[in-house]
Amino acid sequence: MQNHQLHRRALLQTALGSGAFFLLPKLALAQSADPASAEPFSFDILTDLARELASQPFQPAEIPDAAVLEEVDYDRHNSITFKKENTLWRDREGSSQVQMFFPGRYFKEPVRIFQVENGQATEVPFDLDLFDIPDDNPAHQLTHTKGFAGFRVLDPETQLDWMAFLGASYWRTSGYTGQFGLSVRGLAIDTALPEGPEEFPRFSRFWLEPGENGDMTAYALMESASVTGAYRIVSHRDNGVIQDVTARVFTRADVQRIGFAPLTSMYWYGKTNPHIAPDWRPEIHDSDGLQILSGNGESIWRPLNNPPYTMVNSFASPSVKGFGLMQRERDFDQYQDDGVFYERRASAWVAPQGDWGDGAVVLTELRTDDEIHDNIVAFWQPADPATAGKDFELDYRLTWLEDSPEPVTTGRFIGIRLGAGGVPGQPRPEEVVKVVCDFDAAALKGLGREDGVTLNVNTSKGITFNDAVYPVESQDYWRAMFDIDFGDLTEDERNNPIDLRVYVSHEDQAVTETLILQLFPQQLRSVLESNPG
Repeated sequence: MQNHQLHRRALLQTALGSGAFFLLPKLALAQSADPASAEPFSFDILTDLARELASQPFQPAEIPDAAVLEEVDYDRHNSITFKKENTLWRDREGSSQVQMFFPGRYFKEPVRIFQVENGQATEVPFDLDLFDIPDDNPAHQLTHTKGFAGFRVLDPETQLDWMAFLGASYWRTSGYTGQFGLSVRGLAIDTALPEGPEEFPRFSRFWLEPGENGDMTAYALMESASVTGAYRIVSHRDNGVIQDVTARVFTRADVQRIGFAPLTSMYWYGKTNPHIAPDWRPEIHDSDGLQILSGNGESIWRPLNNPPYTMVNSFASPSVKGFGLMQRERDFDQYQDDGVFYERRASAWVAPQGDWGDGAVVLTELRTDDEIHDNIVAFWQPADPATAGKDFELDYRLTWLEDSPEPVTTGRFIGIRLGAGGVPGQPRPEEVVKVVCDFDAAALKGLGREDGVTLNVNTSKGITFNDAVYPVESQDYWRAMFDIDFGDLTEDERNNPIDLRVYVSHEDQAVTETLILQLFPQQLRSVLESNPG
């Protein structure tokens, strides 16, 4: 998974910085007729196509020029540019514009692209003449390729990218600052299962429809060995990017772990684990936590980890109201990166439209040793098994903003730090780590240490003690801290993480969100070695 993600991430950073099918009659005609001819198109037609394909055996895309595409490596791919004069909707006032990505070693499967207007779809045929290709680039040898790798959407005034689809079912936007960061996907299948590889469904065809004020609607056909799908992604910008996603998914085969509205990000290190990285910058991450708004109104904050081994955690969330991979740290001084500006990365929030029923938000964290790897995945998994022949209909709003669009009703945890436990000036106990949790809490304004504010900590193993909670002098936030002693854990217990559940209350009412921490004994040992008593 990491190699796949690495290539996608590296190519997206560079690009954005600068088949055989069984078809329904109408769309079958569109594929076989003159590419310039228009054919009726609607989301209902696309949904019928996806449903019909699901009843047929999977037909992998034909790649007749595979050997040539293999030669179009990272550097050669990067040297190919789309000619500005061929930009789609270049002369349409107020319309976002579209440029295509060239296929290559990491994007061999053809993606066919159509433009839609007044309910009619016309294919944009692949042609080498659409691109500027260096004379010595093997891409000139392509003779049978029928599709692109994906596309990017440009602002009509600035000519800067604000959205791009490239690789499998991935897409990204420039969020609220113009800075690309984390990605989303159409669907996740069998992510991080121990017994087999992850399956990556892909968007094999797009139908693009421009809207007013630079808005854009992308319709996409999803295909893989296990599923088909029809997607409608309506995008507009309002101090960020807002997308309304309509997903209709049909299973061809049994899927052990299906994930809807998957979010993909990078977390190398932050406040909880600066000791694991040799880099000089204080923090490096596209996102620093998973936020969940459960059906009962409880808000959960789970800081991200760079675990010593792959971890998959499931958070039961019946009728979930929302979840997202968030970037809460917004201070440049906490990153000191004047090249990619991590403090400007958008938070991506998924808000279900309607009741999604029983299910769980699943978080996968992979070990990484560099910022080029996307090692975080979060998605919603329905409780009912995704058996062959099943249909799923899910609608959601996806926002790329500074924070969750949900109103803040409780105090939020804004920084978690670890250090040697015990009392300063006294001998530090072995295998005791201090956990320090900063949180904002308007509901506690005017209160102090002696006013009945309580820190509540539950742990799956180890012993917690020395707890305290108080307002930080001359600051607008509070601090909660406690020690955890993991010295008596057995060898088996040390091979598994410690799960902590933390919140602050006043007069028996929770005044913060619920903080869920996952700590690893071997990493806690490293904390103590880097902070000797």
